[in-house]
Amino acid sequence: MADELVHYAVEAGVARITLDSPHNRNALSAQLRAELRDHLSTALADDTVRVLVLDHTGTVFCAGMDLKEAGGASSSAQGVNEFPAILEQLWTSPKPVVAKLAGPARAGGVGIVAAADIAVAVDTATFAFTEVRIGVVPAIISVTVLPRLLPRAAHELFLTGEQFSAARAVQIGLINSAVPAESLDAEVSRYTAMLTLGGPKALAATKDMLRRPRPDDMSADFAEMLSLSAGFFASEEGQEGITAFTQKRKPNWVPAKD
Repeated sequence: MADELVHYAVEAGVARITLDSPHNRNALSAQLRAELRDHLSTALADDTVRVLVLDHTGTVFCAGMDLKEAGGASSSAQGVNEFPAILEQLWTSPKPVVAKLAGPARAGGVGIVAAADIAVAVDTATFAFTEVRIGVVPAIISVTVLPRLLPRAAHELFLTGEQFSAARAVQIGLINSAVPAESLDAEVSRYTAMLTLGGPKALAATKDMLRRPRPDDMSADFAEMLSLSAGFFASEEGQEGITAFTQKRKPNWVPAKD
């Protein structure tokens, strides 16, 4: 049996899912896709998990699809057919997802970065939508990438396939933060610590709210948001949060530190 290419561990409410296929730059091979999908399902089903962190070994976060596997395969056998389910798991996850990049991302790897709620990279990381340069279209990843990017940048970078820096990635909205390598772990921990302070149901509802399109009718939108807000103020979770604040203690959903 092949060695595991994706590892899973949980500590203090944070599930760490680590891509470990450095021999092919963590490319999205069939085995890696299957294991990633399974570990995501495990994390989403575990009530003790509050935040997901996508991590990796090696010098590259993810190089995109495994082109050696894709070569010669029919359209029905291409791995790209399985990829939307993974991106959808990440995008619709009721639990916050943080991507940690200690190195570059390309093509499908950038789609994963975009599907995460928060992405942190080393300041030396680079990115590129290389699809057009091999005669394919960045179609699947556009679903998660385009909501993040400034439109002008999306046109430029999708059409040229040009490599761009972590600083540019922050500027155009692809990632949240670019830090020196020695600060990467601390920056990820800073985000996960903040995210675990949020109520699980409130975080899930907030993520759902952030994904919804804004309607043209502002009055109807306000009415819907008022109902959502009032419901959470009166909910068990909301009342626990309010009581904890007045009693100057942590709410009961904050994971205990080992």
